[in-house]
Amino acid sequence: MPVPAFPSLSALHAAYADELSPEAVLAEIDRRIAAADDPGIFLARVSTAEMQAAARALGPFDPANKPLWGVPFAVKDNVDVAGLPTTAACPDFAYTPQATAPAVERLLAAGAILVGKTNLDQFATGLVGVRTPYPVPKNAIDPAIVPGGSSSGSAVAVARGLVTFALGTDTAGSGRVPAGLNNIVGLKPSLGSVSGRGVVPACRTLDTLSVFAGTVTEADAVFRIMAGYDPQDPYSRALPVPPRPGALPPGLRVGVPDAAGLIFAGDALSADAFDGARANLQTVTGAAATAVDLAPFFAVAGLLYAGPWVAERYQAIRGFIEERPEALHPTTRAIIGAATGHSAADAFAGLYRLAELRRATEAVWRGIDVLVVPTYPRPRRVADLAADPVGPNSELGTYTNFVNLLDLCALAVPGRFRADGLPSGVTLIAPRGADGLIAELGARLHAAAGGTLGASGVPIPAEAASPGDRAQGDEIEIAVVGAHLSGLPLNGELTAHGARFLRAVPTTPDYRLHALPGGPPARPGLIRVAPGSGHAIETEIWALAPDAFGSFVAGIPSPLAIGTLSLADGTAPKGFLAEAAGLAGARDISDHGGWRAYLASGTAT
Repeated sequence: MPVPAFPSLSALHAAYADELSPEAVLAEIDRRIAAADDPGIFLARVSTAEMQAAARALGPFDPANKPLWGVPFAVKDNVDVAGLPTTAACPDFAYTPQATAPAVERLLAAGAILVGKTNLDQFATGLVGVRTPYPVPKNAIDPAIVPGGSSSGSAVAVARGLVTFALGTDTAGSGRVPAGLNNIVGLKPSLGSVSGRGVVPACRTLDTLSVFAGTVTEADAVFRIMAGYDPQDPYSRALPVPPRPGALPPGLRVGVPDAAGLIFAGDALSADAFDGARANLQTVTGAAATAVDLAPFFAVAGLLYAGPWVAERYQAIRGFIEERPEALHPTTRAIIGAATGHSAADAFAGLYRLAELRRATEAVWRGIDVLVVPTYPRPRRVADLAADPVGPNSELGTYTNFVNLLDLCALAVPGRFRADGLPSGVTLIAPRGADGLIAELGARLHAAAGGTLGASGVPIPAEAASPGDRAQGDEIEIAVVGAHLSGLPLNGELTAHGARFLRAVPTTPDYRLHALPGGPPARPGLIRVAPGSGHAIETEIWALAPDAFGSFVAGIPSPLAIGTLSLADGTAPKGFLAEAAGLAGARDISDHGGWRAYLASGTAT
C-alpha cells in the first residue's frame, strides 16, 4: 500500500485501514523532506527514532478514540514543544521549553505525530515569509513568489505534502495569506477559542493559533480538537462555536467588496480570479451577493501598524529588543522599534478610534452574515522585497489586517488558478463564533473551484464536500464541461430546469477536449481516449430531478451527447461527450485542462 501523494487525514486513514503502517508513512515523510531540498521549511526536526517511537506507541489503529491517529503534523516555531528549541526565527532569542503548548498537547493526545517546527517571519512580524535569518522557504507553487508570512514554513510544508496539517499563528493575516499563496486552506479561529499558552506573542490581545490543511473539512476537524477553554490563559474565552451546520442556512446573506473596495493594484488576472469566485459564490448560494463599503474596515486595518498596536509587539519582546536590538532582522527591528514613538496617550487614542470604527462596521453585519473578500490583492515576487521590504507586505494585508482587531473569524480557501498559473483565493469573514458557518460555505466554494491540494496535483477529494454536494433521493448527477459551467452563457439552461450545483471535480486523465467549430456560443467537445493519451479535464457536477434531466437532455444538439464520465473523485455521473464525427475542424485544447482555462488563455477563437 503506497503512501498517498498528499497525506490527507482521510487518505491516510483509508490506507491505515488497509494495513499501511504509520512507520512507513513517517519513513516516506523523511524521504519527501530530503527530496524537497528546501532548508527554509523546518527550523527543527523530531528525530526519525523519536517519530517511529511515537508511531509504535499509538497501538492498534483506533480513529474513533484517536481521530488524528498516525497523522503527521508540524508547528510554527513560535509555539512551544517540550525538548525542541523555540526560536521565533531569532537564534539569539532561542530557549528550550519544558512544557508543550496545551493546544499541541491536545493534538498529540488525538494521535497526531509531530514532524518538526517551521520557519516564520521573525517574531511573527510580516506577511511575506522572507523576514528570517534562516533560508527563506520556497513557495510551493512558484519559488519566484513569496511564500507568505509569517507562517511561511507551515504553509509550504502542507502544500508540498510533507505533513497533513500544520499550525501557524495569526495576528494580522499570518494564517491566511500563506494559505492563499500556496493553494491550501487557512483557518483563523475566533479569538480565545484556542489556548494561547505556550505561544510567543506578537500582539497578545490579537493572537490566535491557526490551522493549515488541504481541505476545509480537515482544517475544521483539527481546530475542533485543539479548541477549548483554558483557565490558565487570561485571553481564553468560553465561546460557543457551533459546528458546521451540514447545509447552508436558508436566506444566507453574503457580502462582497463594492467597486471601491476591490483593490488589485492593477493586476487584471487577480480581478478576473475574484470575478470567477463571485460566480461560484452565486452558484453555491443561489443568490447574488451584496456590495459592501469596506472603508471602515480599511480604516481599522490602518491602526494595526500605523497606530499604537505596534507597541504591543514591542511589549511582547521588550526585554530582548532593549538588550539585544542588533539580534533582530533589520526590517523586524525597524517595524517594532517604531513603537517608541507612541505614548500611553496614543494607545488610548487608538482604542477610542477602534471603538468608533467597530461601531461603524456593526451596520454592515446587520445586513450580511458572511463577507467574502480576496485573500490578497495580488501575488508578490521575492524580488519585489529586495527593492521595497515594507510596501508589498502592507499590500498583502489589505484584506486581513482588520479581522482580529474587530474580533472576527476567517477562513481562506483556494480558488481557481490564474491564467498565469499562480494561485488565487478568497477569504470568508464573519463575527466571532461563526466558524462553523464559514466552514460550511468555504467547503462548498473550495469544491466549486475544483483544482488540486497544494502543489501535489491531487484533486480535491470527494470527502471534502458536504452531504449536500451529492445527489439526493432520485436526483440525477450530470457533469458539464463547457458553456453550461457556472457563469458561462448556457448555464441558465441548467438553472431554468431547477438544477442544483453540487461540486467541481476533474475527470480521470483519460479524456481530450476540443473547441468545436461554430457558435455562438462557443462550445467544447469531450471524448474519452486510450489510457495514457489523455488529460484530466475540469467539470462541474449538477443535480437534476428525473423529468428535468429528461427535458434538459432532449435539448442537447448534435454532435454533443450524454454518456457516463469517469471522475477523479471516483464517481461516474452522466455528462457531456462528443461524437467523433463532430470533431472535424475542431481544435484540441486538452493541454489547458478545461474550458474556462482555455477561454482565459486569450487563444480562444
